[in-house]
Amino acid sequence: MKNDELNVSPLNVMQSLKGVLTEEEELTFMNILFSSSASIRSGNFGLSRKEVEKQLKIQGNEEKFHSFLTRVNQALSRYMRVIYDERRDQVIVMMRVPARAARSTLTKESLAILLYMFYQQEVLQQEFTLFDQLLDAFGHETTKANQRILINLDPLKKIGAIEEYDTNSQEKAYQLTAIGVHMFSDSFLRRMTEFSQSNQLNKEEVLKFFKRYNLYQKGENE
Repeated sequence: MKNDELNVSPLNVMQSLKGVLTEEEELTFMNILFSSSASIRSGNFGLSRKEVEKQLKIQGNEEKFHSFLTRVNQALSRYMRVIYDERRDQVIVMMRVPARAARSTLTKESLAILLYMFYQQEVLQQEFTLFDQLLDAFGHETTKANQRILINLDPLKKIGAIEEYDTNSQEKAYQLTAIGVHMFSDSFLRRMTEFSQSNQLNKEEVLKFFKRYNLYQKGENE
């Protein structure tokens, strides 16, 4: 990435925001950062586009909205990324962490559940994932299996990757948040798919599986 050589510490990079953002834009970014914390906004992460535009005083201005996102990401690209998830109408800030640090955040079981939900909702375009579907995929319907899955769902909820979904029935269901959808880099998804197939895959095969269209462009740098 272009900024890697210049960004020697996250604190210095935060200072550099003053050079690319107006005071109003800087305050808006801090509000997005604050609202993206799972411990602060339980079950409601980030800000809506309407709220961001309101704070920036640019209601309905497509060019200025995306200019704001681009300039913030250019300044912070090594450490953070501002994401607008149009489908969920969420503007969030996500921190980049080394793979080793990420492994200590989620267990292998939690990661597997998240990938399963990612495939169901992002690839198959299902609106939510039922708890019974998780039982079918990861265990048998016993008390022990129920508890094990619930234990591994808990950290996903705590970091804001998933939230409970109201199905208007007694069935438990979960939906990915913008945080959960964007936790996996394109390069990670490619490597994971190749590993699961025990074979190198060409671009078209990976795109067909994940329906992502920038795997071999941005993905190589992440």
